[in-house]
Amino acid sequence: MTDIQPLIEAAWADRSKLQDAATQDAIRLVIDHLDRGLLRVAEPSASEDGGWQVNDWVKKAVILYFPLQQMKTEEVGIFEFHDKMQLKTDYARQQVRVVPPAVARYGAYLAPGVIMMPSYVNIGAYVGEGTMVDTWATVGSCAQVGKHVHLSGGVGLGGVLEPVQASPVIVEDGAFIGSRCILVEGCHIGKEAVIGAGVTITGSTRIIDVSTPEGQEYRGYVPPRSVVIPGSLPKQFPAGEFHVPCALIIGQRKPSTDLKTSLNEALREHNVAV
Repeated sequence: MTDIQPLIEAAWADRSKLQDAATQDAIRLVIDHLDRGLLRVAEPSASEDGGWQVNDWVKKAVILYFPLQQMKTEEVGIFEFHDKMQLKTDYARQQVRVVPPAVARYGAYLAPGVIMMPSYVNIGAYVGEGTMVDTWATVGSCAQVGKHVHLSGGVGLGGVLEPVQASPVIVEDGAFIGSRCILVEGCHIGKEAVIGAGVTITGSTRIIDVSTPEGQEYRGYVPPRSVVIPGSLPKQFPAGEFHVPCALIIGQRKPSTDLKTSLNEALREHNVAV
């Protein structure tokens, strides 16, 4: 893609270049590669720190794709839609199970074994092998979801297109995200973490490990295998002291070759609702 990136960057700096056929072809090629999982908005970096690399130019291509598309009306039975974006198709060949009325936009990647209950996956998102996207869960634009993740009913993973340098929401392999959780603003959930029902985590949310005397604190990041529940902290305002939301790490999933067994033990031990 080394010959494609300069075209994207040039069009980002000068939108008049969107009229060029070569630029349009480059943008559409990026979206096609996103759709097939050949390219990602963000990916684990090659460094040993376990960080992630955001591919800014890929996000730029997604944003530039919108003005290339034309609005059109489509009808499905009694339903009418008016939009400019295509939907994913050919799920059987991709080995993806899609339960009506689940919807994924073209430009989102769904790996083999993904199950979409009635839910939504937006453009630029990446959903790994064997992941469950449960009923009314939403995977926002460019969100990165690993293998064998469970997104429970009503989970909301926020989208992030702009600013283009911002990190997307990342949920790593084997994580379990409880019902009605909200994960936004580029927060990062480590491998095999368990997020209890109703937890809200943004990029700046204080996440406090209360399972140790030190009470280590993180911002927008949940370490691998952590068990997390909603919490609150006192804060002084002109009108008095009130409690503001935070998240509490109350323990760890125990090592196990059977992750489902490990998850069940963690939920029972810490009385966590999911």
